[in-house]
Amino acid sequence: MQRVLISAARCYGAPALTPSGDPGVPRTGTAALREAALRALTAAAVGLAAAFALVLTLTAAGAPSGTTSPKPLLTTVPKHP
Repeated sequence: MQRVLISAARCYGAPALTPSGDPGVPRTGTAALREAALRALTAAAVGLAAAFALVLTLTAAGAPSGTTSPKPLLTTVPKHP
């Protein structure tokens, strides 16, 4: 009986992720480290860009123009049982 290993990405028609084109052959050595480093760098860049966009959006919105009530907040203390 022959087992066929196929990744979910290949099953849905994504291009091969390995140089040989065979999804069953894992990358090893410096190529795998380089790919992992590039993926981490890409993820960090995307996260930084999203955070920067959020800061710019909040800055463009400006500070709320709220005011404080001139009267103090009157509360009552509950009675102890």
